[in-house]
Amino acid sequence: MQQTELPDMFYGAKRTIFQHAFELRKEMTMAEKKLWSRLNKNQLGVRFKAQHPIDIFIVDFYCHKCKLVIEVDGEINLTQKEYDEGRTAELERWDLKVIRFKNEEVMNDIERVVEEIKKYVNPAPTTKGA
Repeated sequence: MQQTELPDMFYGAKRTIFQHAFELRKEMTMAEKKLWSRLNKNQLGVRFKAQHPIDIFIVDFYCHKCKLVIEVDGEINLTQKEYDEGRTAELERWDLKVIRFKNEEVMNDIERVVEEIKKYVNPAPTTKGA
């Protein structure tokens, strides 16, 4: 798909970001691959993209319909907490919801992770007057 088809889906990402995302798709971590095997091909009823360019960032997984970003955090994220918080804040400026899971969560309890994601993909209906 070319950038011009759905420009709003990429929030102004530049060509270099797309090139880097392409490379990252080839080098996903084991946890990212495991989660991707549960998100791809519309398995949750919506389309997710892996290693998706958004502005100056590349997010692990993105669903445009739900405006949902999913990040899978490895050991490096333990040392860059402040950076991750700033990155999340920037993504939220685009009205995106960012949820994070640790590698261990994905590897050891994929069912719970998928159930948590489903809450954002298919939110529970709200009752009027509540």
